[in-house]
Parts: sequence; C-alpha cells; structure tokens
Amino acid sequence: MSIGSTVEESVSAAEEQRRSVVDADAVIAARLLALDAVEQAKSGHPGAAIALAPVATLLFQKHVRHDPRDPSWAGRDRFVLSCGHASILLYTQLFLSGYDVSLEDLRSFRTLDSMTPGHPEFGHTPGVETTTGPLGQGLATAVGMAMGFAHERAAFDAEAAAGASVFDRRVWVLASDGDLQEGLSYEAGALAGRLGLENLTVIYDDNDIQIEGDTRLTSAEDAAARFIAQGWHVDRVELAADGDVDVEGLDRALSADAPAGKPRLVIIKSQIAFPSPTAVGTAASHGAPLGAPEAAALRTVLGITSGPFEIEDGVLETTRSAVDRGRDAHAAWDDRFAAWTQVDPERAAAHAAFIARDLPVGLADALPRYEAGQSVSTRDASGAAIQELAAAIPGLWGGSADLAEPNRTAIHGGGSFLPESSGFGTPAGRNIHWGVREHAMASAMNGIALAGGWRIFGGTFLVFSDYQRPSIRLASLMNLPVTYVWSHDSVALGQDGPTHQPIEHLASLRAIPGFTVIRPADANETVAAWLTALERQEPAGLVLGRQGVPVLDVPLETVRAGVRRGAYVVSGEADSDVTIIATGSEVALAFDAAALARAEGISVRIVSMPSREWFAAQDAEYQASILPAAPTARVIVEAASSFGWHDIAGPAGVIVGIDEFGLSAPADQAMAARGMTRERVLAAVKTAIAKARG
Repeated sequence: MSIGSTVEESVSAAEEQRRSVVDADAVIAARLLALDAVEQAKSGHPGAAIALAPVATLLFQKHVRHDPRDPSWAGRDRFVLSCGHASILLYTQLFLSGYDVSLEDLRSFRTLDSMTPGHPEFGHTPGVETTTGPLGQGLATAVGMAMGFAHERAAFDAEAAAGASVFDRRVWVLASDGDLQEGLSYEAGALAGRLGLENLTVIYDDNDIQIEGDTRLTSAEDAAARFIAQGWHVDRVELAADGDVDVEGLDRALSADAPAGKPRLVIIKSQIAFPSPTAVGTAASHGAPLGAPEAAALRTVLGITSGPFEIEDGVLETTRSAVDRGRDAHAAWDDRFAAWTQVDPERAAAHAAFIARDLPVGLADALPRYEAGQSVSTRDASGAAIQELAAAIPGLWGGSADLAEPNRTAIHGGGSFLPESSGFGTPAGRNIHWGVREHAMASAMNGIALAGGWRIFGGTFLVFSDYQRPSIRLASLMNLPVTYVWSHDSVALGQDGPTHQPIEHLASLRAIPGFTVIRPADANETVAAWLTALERQEPAGLVLGRQGVPVLDVPLETVRAGVRRGAYVVSGEADSDVTIIATGSEVALAFDAAALARAEGISVRIVSMPSREWFAAQDAEYQASILPAAPTARVIVEAASSFGWHDIAGPAGVIVGIDEFGLSAPADQAMAARGMTRERVLAAVKTAIAKARG
C-alpha cells in the first residue's frame, strides 16, 4: 500500500510461530473466558472480545508497561478500551495478567455489585484507567492522557534525551468502527495530530461489522487517509492466512520506530467472533451471547474439552509472568525516579506537590480582591484570578475553544502548548489552543486529569456546553477535578441573539449527578468560586457574565465563607416579609428591586446562591439559617429557565426567569424584553407575599 507504512502480510498461521509473539494457549483461554462470561450473564458483546483476544494478549503480555500488583504505579503506561462495550476483553486480560480480578469476578460479569460491570468503570475495577462505553470518548480521553504526560515531561524533565525520561510513558488505545464514526474522534484526531502526540498509539479494529450489519452501510471513507491528513503515522495489518488477526504483523508494527512528532494509528483487520464456526463475521455476534450450540462448536474448533471457566494452571503460569515483569519494571523505574529526585531536590519537591495537587499556603491572600461599588464583569474577575492562580500553581493550565479572549482564559506569559516544530510554542506551554472543538476539549480534559496532578480548565460560551455534555457526564461519573469556564451566561450577552443566549443550560447542567454549577454574583464571589473549586477537587463549571456588575457591599470573608457553603445572606434580616434568592448578575437586580420594595415599606432579605450543589451539601441547621421556614414568601431571580427552582421557591414562591428563547438586541434591551427588570421582581415580591398570607 502507498499510505503510511505497509506491514508485511503474515505468510504462516502455524501455532508454533505464534508462540514466539503470544502464547497460543493464553489466547484460547482469553477467548473462552470472554465467551463463558457472556453466556453466563446472558448478555454482553462477545464478538470483538473473542476476535481480539490475540491483540489484547499481545498488548498486556509484551507492549503495555504495567504492574498488575500496583495498578496505580506512576510509571505505568495507560491502556484505554475505547470500545467499552467489549469490556470482557479487558477483564479477561486483567485476570490473566494477575490483577485483583478473580475468576469469580468473571463469572459475575454484568451482575449487580460485580467487579466486572457491563462497561469499564474507573475507580471500580483495578486496572481500568478510564470509564468508557460512549463511543469516541475513550479515544479522546486518551488524547488528553498523552497531553498530560507530554506536558509533565516538559515541565519537570525537559532536558532528558528522547526516551530517557522517567516521565516517558505511552498511551495505548483499542478502538472500533463506532469510535471512529463518532464526530468526537474527528475533533480528537485533529487535535492529537496538531499537538504531535508521539506517545499515543491507537489500534483500530477494522472488522467491517457493526450492529446494523456491514460497515459499508454507513461509511465509505478511507480511515488511513483521514488520519494521515490529520498528521498521524499510519500502519495497516491485514488478516493472517488462516483468517485470524495477524498478531505477528501487529507486533512488528508496534515494535517499529514511528516518525517523531506523530501519533500512531495501526489499522488491523479482524473478523468479528473469529474463530466461531457460524457466528464469525456476523452482526448478531456483536451484542448478544453466541448461544450454547455455537459455544460448544467454538470449543471444538479450538480443540478444548474442558467446561466453562476451567483454566489450566500452565496457562496462568504463563500469563502471570506479567506480574514478575511488572515488578521488575516498577523497581527499575523507582531506581531511576529516585536518582532523578537527587539531581534537583527542589524540582522533585515541586513534582511531589504537583502529584498531591497541594495548594500553596496563603493562596487566598494572593488572589485579587475588589472594593464595593466597582463595576467588574465576572469573566474579567475570573481572568484576573487565573493569572494569580497560575503564578502560584504550576500545575494549572488550560485554554478555550478558540475563545481565549472573550472567555479571559489565557495565562499571560504562559506560552502555547504545541510541539517545538510548530514554531508557535513548546510542550511546556500552559495555554492550550483547543480550536473550535468543545467536545474534544472536554473529553481531553478528563484524560489530563487522569494523567496526574494537573489542575485543568477549559473555556467556551455557556450555550456551547451542549457540545461538551457527554464528557461532562463522564467527568462527573469519575469525579475528576476539571473546571469549565463558561462565559456569556445569559441573554445579557446581547446582539449575538438567541442562538448564543443560554436559557435551559443551567437547569440541565444542575441535573447531572455529581456536577457542581457555580454562578457568582460579582468579582469577589468569582475569585472565591475559583478558590473553592480548586480546594474541593471536583468537576465544576464557573458560569460567568460579560457585562459589568457591581461588587457587593459585603465583607470579603463573608463572601468567601458564603460561596464555600453555596448560599449566604447578603442583605436584610431573617424576619423580613420576603426572601429574594438570586444567582449571578441577577443578585444586583435583586438589590435594585429590594430598594423599590423597601420604599413601599416591604422588608426584604436577599440571598446570593452561587451554587445550589454546595448549598445542598450543607447541614440542615445552616440551610435553615439561610432559608428559614418563615417567611414562606420567596422570589427566585435568575435569567434562565425556571425549571428546577420550584423546590427552593416553595408553594408561596414566585420564579422570575426566562422560559423562552432570547432575542437579538443590545444587552439591556434584551434583558428588559425578557422580563429581567426590577419592576417584574417587585411585582413578584408582592405576589409572593399575597400567596404566603393566603
């Protein structure tokens, strides 16, 4: 072939030849364990797991650097099963290699409370590096892992020769047709190519089958040409003579040197469910058990007479040599790392703080503070906070989806994260130019967080969080410390109009379990929100406005303590006639409306609620101190959908929100046209009081 580099087709399928690369009995065991687990569960995806057993065995027994007895070893490579539906393929390798995954765990595949759930889950099964299943996510997350490793090397060991650093680690991905069809893979592929991530290898299982049948039903593109165009080095490995995957050819491809500065894609042909006699090459084998007759026939083809889940001791003796290899590699790496720490103890201490995600002592005192009455947009306050945080925390880096200036995310003087060959930056650069790739940005942020001690952030407009939602959901599932910076948070962005004006986004983001939404009211709340998000180390989104808002006349310590607890009183007494609860820029609107109400003799209490999630986590006593049972008259003010606020409003409450799309007009006119006025809030105050009085 003329594309990439051609891998010579295997000319022999003899098992004795295969044993020089992978043990044939180990491959048979992996195939049958996958078969048996799916049959036992009466559900699962056996086809890919059976066909790709030689590939996974080759990786875990030869190419991936790992220590089964210490899955968290810092010097290990990462393996990502992007086609997470084939999870049993990974679980069998974890068992065979000697991880803390037992034969009983394989027997309980896809059952309640099992260590082997239907898709791989980070933090649940030892050896699983990231949660996968939504196709394309694993590949894009792996791009982030590779970015994190490249940046760590550049930040802490830039002078080491190529391949000689303790931070030289590889990221290995096994991907499917579905992964490459997802639009996310196009974004992630282009990003990886531009960044020259030579520590990334993706093996693409080109088996011509997906659920609906032949892949030609949906795709006719040349995947190799696509990735070459994106800056990747591409190898192709055809089927072996006997119809199996050419594991020798794959081994040669993976063992060969690739051009520097390029991620690698290896396209390997396989036949789904091979060597099952009648299931091979069928769409039916993708996502359902093969059935007892076909399972028996596969055992006959493989020359096996033992029953389900029966494994010869000799097989485990062979595969669990991975434990010894891992132990030796781990010990050698520890020696090298110890030597590295001795060269520059100060640098080593900084790296230790980085890994621990320690925040420097006195960080709060170094952050910006603002005087009451100033008019500052929360996006500007966030940008100023980023500068001070970046100066104090070397592990803080990030960027925007081509919106660094309007998001205020650029780290001044931080340089650009790019290969030196680009002429625009270096791998040590702290500003990531994601391009208009919101989805890949969010997914890669997950990978960067998984790669080590990074404090990673990524910015775009709030309305475009829709493009990020699958990755936000996975960040929440894994509880990763990633921070989203979302500016242009309401119709107040003005003349860009309804396509850019978020309405339903706050409610939908708040609906994600384990995710924190923070919408600060002013500049001081914004700084406090950044500090608290970094302290809590959880997935969180800062929702920021572009228009100037007045700094509240509230003591700074009260603001910081209140933000940490999600809500606090900014004006008025507990026995007021009505409580106004507002977020973001509408806190200032609440003050304006309260002034009108007080002029009419109505006493008003104002509560700023920057984070409903943080407030919900407080004890009942604190919650009652902020939102006491009486008065029941409550008014919610937020320039977004009213959905989700009714529990806070209560039966006598009134919600002042926007339950229709925005419109194109100057910001003040757009807000007024959608009812975000002090007069409407005053009317809501009176209505709530009347409802409360019955």
